[in-house]
Amino acid sequence: MTADDQVARTRALFDDWARLGKGERMERSHSPAARLSFALLDLKPGQRYLDVGCGSGYTVRWAAAVDPSVEAVGLDVSPEMITLARRLAVDVPNAAFHLGVFPDDAPDGPFDAIFSMEVFYYLPDLDGALAAVHGLLRPGGRFVCVVDFYAENVESAPWPEQLDLPMNRLSMAGWKGAFEAAGFAAIQQDRLVVDGGLAAGSLMTTGRRRGL
Repeated sequence: MTADDQVARTRALFDDWARLGKGERMERSHSPAARLSFALLDLKPGQRYLDVGCGSGYTVRWAAAVDPSVEAVGLDVSPEMITLARRLAVDVPNAAFHLGVFPDDAPDGPFDAIFSMEVFYYLPDLDGALAAVHGLLRPGGRFVCVVDFYAENVESAPWPEQLDLPMNRLSMAGWKGAFEAAGFAAIQQDRLVVDGGLAAGSLMTTGRRRGL
């Protein structure tokens, strides 16, 4: 399968999920782990925030609520998800949503904080995407990436076959190594176990772009 084919199939999958109401359901199921990891970004007034693969846009709304001067941006490959995100944020003037493929269609940086929940293992070029995130960050800026599809979560092993879609299944050490290769510093990891969530926990990996 080519990279373009993989992107097209991912887009179709998330369009279908949005039409079935799964965008809101994923927001509810992901929010507990997302809240814990989003808090680490410690957004301040006047900063710029990007959610890569924003889905229904819930973390973009959280970022926008920090202060009216925060510029909160979401990017998603799915037109249906972007339509949903814009509808849910219609009264949030400092939230903006862009349709596109990461990293090719990424908004112009720099950003102070970048977040992604359950997205990066779908990307055809994971290493290139992580390097692109690093390049979009302001010096000292932080990236938080959360995934449920990783080697230590044995329940996730059948997902590619179930969805008929290639996925990048890394171990915790593999994610850390990928962050290091992309140039991130101060890398930290945690498995976020929340009520009603995965027994293995959601894997959070975070790192910073080195300051000047």
